[in-house]
Amino acid sequence: MAYASHVNNHSRRLRNVPKFRWFSNGAQSSVCKREDVAKIYPVGAPAEREIVSKFVARNPVSFGLCKNILSRKTMRLGIPMGGVVYSREFLCSQVLSSRGFASDAGLPPHQEIGMPSLSPTMTEGNIARWLKKEGDKVTPGEVLCEVETDKATVEMECMEEGYLAKIIKGDGSKEIKVGEIIAITVEEEEDVAKFKDYSPPASGSGAPAAKDSAAPPPPPREPVEQPVPSPEPKTPKPTSSPSEDRIFASPLARKLAEEHKVPLSSIKGTGPDGHIVKADIEDYLASRRKEVSASTPKTKDAKLASLDYVDIPHSQIRKITASRLLFSKQTIPHYYLTVDTCVDKLMDLRSQLNSLQEASGGKRISVNDLVIKAAALALRKAPQCNSSWTDDYIRQYNNVNINVAVQTDNGLYVPVIRDADKKGLSSISEEVKKLAQKAKENSLKPEDYEGGTFTVSNLGGPFGIKQFCAIINPPQSGILAVGSAEKRVIPGSGPDQFNFASYMSVTLSCDHRVIDGAIGAEWLKAFKGYIENPESMLL
Repeated sequence: MAYASHVNNHSRRLRNVPKFRWFSNGAQSSVCKREDVAKIYPVGAPAEREIVSKFVARNPVSFGLCKNILSRKTMRLGIPMGGVVYSREFLCSQVLSSRGFASDAGLPPHQEIGMPSLSPTMTEGNIARWLKKEGDKVTPGEVLCEVETDKATVEMECMEEGYLAKIIKGDGSKEIKVGEIIAITVEEEEDVAKFKDYSPPASGSGAPAAKDSAAPPPPPREPVEQPVPSPEPKTPKPTSSPSEDRIFASPLARKLAEEHKVPLSSIKGTGPDGHIVKADIEDYLASRRKEVSASTPKTKDAKLASLDYVDIPHSQIRKITASRLLFSKQTIPHYYLTVDTCVDKLMDLRSQLNSLQEASGGKRISVNDLVIKAAALALRKAPQCNSSWTDDYIRQYNNVNINVAVQTDNGLYVPVIRDADKKGLSSISEEVKKLAQKAKENSLKPEDYEGGTFTVSNLGGPFGIKQFCAIINPPQSGILAVGSAEKRVIPGSGPDQFNFASYMSVTLSCDHRVIDGAIGAEWLKAFKGYIENPESMLL
């Protein structure tokens, strides 16, 4: 009976205690991992609250909790939320934007902004330029800086309201790892000055560098007397006799050595009893001539190697393009199929369509727009070419998304035309022109170039290249290289008759793991049919 009364009294006490989150020894919170939870106090009575506050005052902690988990004002006052008092050893999983509260370093509440991952393949990025300065107020949605990724230059937006207190990585900073701290923001404007000399810790965890407690000096080592080595008895060094220092040489050898200024001490004699003879001097002179003749070309090569040159630093997109193309050639078994297509009917249709476009105020249609449409429809007829290789299976895509290679001053970009098989020629033309302009302005977003299933590269129209072989863009399995159209003489119906026609060479690069030779030929046959009979593309 007494035990039941004790339980009831204890239950009535717990009803008056504010709610708090309980951590078991093996549990972790939804936002953080920690090595230890020191104690859990119900913050109820004033006396208990005072005990907890004193504990926190004696053991300052550094929190990295994410947004909206704790009350900022409560933490600033040093009052533990929900009665939970954490120990000093408190670790948070690395996030791109983490919050740091007052710590041993005496820093006010702040938020550490890390380098974001703006594309699936991004591991590091460069800061192109900051659009905000230290001390500026920032609001959600405002652009903080421009980040150069492995694909394009992307604007990085602010997620919370506050003030930009410190820029860790300035304009032009390169090779910043994803998650590495690039800036600090604070809530109050008066806190900006406190981060003037702030520098992140070398570990890159983003937590302010706390002042290390003075470690006790190591105990002084007692001097250990080294045993004095006993002096060794001096023994007189044997002196060489005059006969041992004398060099024996024949008179003819001595005369030859004097004429060519050859020191006899550098020659080993091969005569009787080690005497130096004439042959020894001649061998020495011959070997010295060979050394002189061997060193002469090196001097000439050194003079020729002094070239005038300029080292151009790699841009981020240049490095990524180089690594992807190298990966493609090393891992993908390429083979190439080339066919000539007559484009006379295609040119006539293009002229008719452009007349209609000009009358309606639309943009002109290019030969490349017709090629993109024909390639997309050919992929519908040969869907095996619209696939990717994996170690476990071949993934065949239902969407036909065509990447178009665009060369700019910054490098090679491949913006994507999604569902090109379902779009009209005018829509494809407008989209290609819009994306090409964004590529030249270096303002493509990830959705503008990701998700392609096939690529078209055209060097014929802009550059007049007759024929070339393109490198496959992983993880795709095919890329079409389009050459220029040229007039050719073709046989006529009679023996002495001939005609003129325009032909365009195209080369399909295939991944032999996915596209067999017959499948690639089938795709080229379908593509040629659409180019030589372009009206069929409109059906």
